[in-house]
Amino acid sequence: MKGENVMRYRGWLLPPALRDFHEGRIWLKDHSPFSAEDIDKAIQRKYVSIIEGIQMKSVMKCNRCHNTDPQLFTKFDCSKCRRKCVYCRHCIKMGRVSSCTQLIIWTGPKSIKINKHALKWSGQYTELQQQAANETLASVKAKRSHLIHAVCGAGKTELLFPTVYDALKRGLRVCIATPRTDVVLELYPRFQQAFPETIIHALYGGALYQNGYAQFVIATTHQLYRFDKAFDVMIVDEADAFPYTFDETLQKAVGKAKKENAPLVFVTATPSSSLLHTYQQESYSFIPKRYHNHPLPVPQDRALWGYDKCFKRGKIPNRLKKWVEERLHHKEPFLLFFPTIALMDSATPLLQELNENILAVHAADPERKEKVLKLRNKEVPGLLTTTILERGITISNVQVAVIGAESLIFTASALIQIAGRVGRNVQFPDGEVLFFHHGNTAEMDEACAKIQFYNKKGFSE
Repeated sequence: MKGENVMRYRGWLLPPALRDFHEGRIWLKDHSPFSAEDIDKAIQRKYVSIIEGIQMKSVMKCNRCHNTDPQLFTKFDCSKCRRKCVYCRHCIKMGRVSSCTQLIIWTGPKSIKINKHALKWSGQYTELQQQAANETLASVKAKRSHLIHAVCGAGKTELLFPTVYDALKRGLRVCIATPRTDVVLELYPRFQQAFPETIIHALYGGALYQNGYAQFVIATTHQLYRFDKAFDVMIVDEADAFPYTFDETLQKAVGKAKKENAPLVFVTATPSSSLLHTYQQESYSFIPKRYHNHPLPVPQDRALWGYDKCFKRGKIPNRLKKWVEERLHHKEPFLLFFPTIALMDSATPLLQELNENILAVHAADPERKEKVLKLRNKEVPGLLTTTILERGITISNVQVAVIGAESLIFTASALIQIAGRVGRNVQFPDGEVLFFHHGNTAEMDEACAKIQFYNKKGFSE
């Protein structure tokens, strides 16, 4: 390989896999998946640069996640350097970065970019999709950032295909970042199917090591802490989702992971007013209806007074019980959204009395991926969930109910996204979305009003 020849050093051939892994990444030296000997030789050859883990001068800063909040740094007695060290609590789950930590960045010969890629997608765009796809491609070619505002089920993923394909053919490196692991797990197989000859890596907490140089990466925004000036095109899917919109370091991570002049493409069904203000006048695509040309299901609200007390007494509220029994009878898959894990935990055994195969899932569940797959494969009748499944999941003919829709966690955007799980399949374009509550809220009203507005807008043109 050409890449191997340029990396021969004093009779030693640096493994191309080391270059392929570390290029574009900022990584803990002691956590590299390669031998310490190979890393040290790469450092001697100046293929790898070392930077300090914590910048201590002027403003204290973590050089991996760029955290500067003094409350998120802690002093400790370090057994490694045998001194008082400072470590960053903000990104501790990715391995501790302390003031005596060495971070490494690849500065050697670059991986050979492949410009022969295949797009294997035989679908057809609607007129609105085609327009949005063309506008996005034009923006990226001009290195101009862009906002795609498209309702749930409008086919946002597919309209990214031309932009990704064009970038790959030009030898560029592409990243699709999203705040949610479930969205990564949803997107990865779809892009694998569309780009079968391209090495694509899916990066999220707990993901296994993946071989080869990935010219195309699909990752959670948290994983971007580990990248630096790596990507020529950056796409942020579900750009309004928690925690991205509330964590400034995640937004910095997106900026840090892309190259300086790389364009940003934001994709969401529920853009913030800030995103709309920034892009709506110039680089903006709007799709107000679904690809299958059916209207969005409008949620119905149902009073469920004292539902929390009912669960604590060991009973399922009658209205909810009847709804679940109807779904079971008609063999319709369902999602029940709960505002808290505690409430969900109290409801789970009661609903399992109706069907023992009903499962519950939340963000810290180690079987989260497998449980969603079971619902998709019709191995279980329904899932109880928190807001982790409000977006990025497509289940054919799924029906949805929100328990405690009045709770603060259920913002208008969250409720719109939850309602957007229903009716996505052309064979099942309708379905039920129920907001069970003990008091209507402005957020519920706003969610319903926006969905009705999109339906009016989509079918008046």
